[in-house]
Amino acid sequence: MPKCRFSDVKISGIVTCIPTLEKCIDDELELFGGKVKQLERLKKTIGLHRRRVVDEQTTAADLCEQAARYLIEQSAVEPSQIDTIICVTQTPDYSQPCNAAVLHGRLGLSKYCAALDVNLGCSGYVYGLWMAHTMIASGGCERVLLLAGDTISRLVNARDRAVAPLFGDGGSATLVERSQSSAATFFSLQTDGKGFDNLIVPAGGARQPCTKDTAVAVEDETGNIRSLENLFMDGAEIFNFSITEEPKSVIELLEYAEIDADAVDHFVFHQANRYILSNIAKRLKLDIAKVPMQTVERYGNQSSASIPTAICGELATALADRSSARLLLSGFGVGLSWASALVEVSDLAVFELIDYTA
Repeated sequence: MPKCRFSDVKISGIVTCIPTLEKCIDDELELFGGKVKQLERLKKTIGLHRRRVVDEQTTAADLCEQAARYLIEQSAVEPSQIDTIICVTQTPDYSQPCNAAVLHGRLGLSKYCAALDVNLGCSGYVYGLWMAHTMIASGGCERVLLLAGDTISRLVNARDRAVAPLFGDGGSATLVERSQSSAATFFSLQTDGKGFDNLIVPAGGARQPCTKDTAVAVEDETGNIRSLENLFMDGAEIFNFSITEEPKSVIELLEYAEIDADAVDHFVFHQANRYILSNIAKRLKLDIAKVPMQTVERYGNQSSASIPTAICGELATALADRSSARLLLSGFGVGLSWASALVEVSDLAVFELIDYTA
């Protein structure tokens, strides 16, 4: 697998922006045929509870823009000092141009700034961090603005109980900078494209453009209702993939970095659901107190924004009380794709979770 080590690069700040519209699974009892016991079991085991979703006018670009503006302001960084903007999303405003170019203009960045999108979801935040570190380590950049966000709720069918109660929305901004005093950062990146169709929106791309037929919702053999333009997830396959590949990937990265798991302060995994997170933690024999997993219960599975949301929402106090902290960040899912990073954060200028205001 691609493994790499970087020096003299640091994360200076992280801001996550979440929509204010909240939905609760308790209000969706009809999705489960009115079966209260089944609903309570799902809440207890999988962690389905509340989620934040956007309205019909708000996009991932809007959430990322607000996060970026707050981060730039609080970090006292001039827009002209940003050399590259990377936008990780699977729900862009347009098929073209890319979100990064759109946000480059909205944020007033310099024309001497590179801008590109990365079409990744659950593993996307870590992949984005890897790209930012690579750009800085190459000597071409001093500061990279990484934006990662998705509005997956707009892709799901409200009558599909397999995914509708799970996915929330969010947008994040992370500032990555050159720093002569930063600790080494380690990355591991992996892919298994043979499982691409286990988490997919079948229609809407060049392979299968949207038509009046692809918009027709049908009921499957398990009672879920969706169209080819909606998100489909094979939950069993995603679960098996997650608990099989994730623990191995984490162990291999720790071995590569020659760092014991006990020396890691927090393990921040993609907030898929509580059942997957607890299984991964159990297989790795981790102290459960080191594994944030309340984010998915509060805000839903936010795809590429879930890791920064967990950092800002669950670790703010812990990070504020420490001069530095070692974090293992790991995302896994759509692709199939997974990526892990071992980073040390210190003197973060800002790590905030903010509500979106239109």
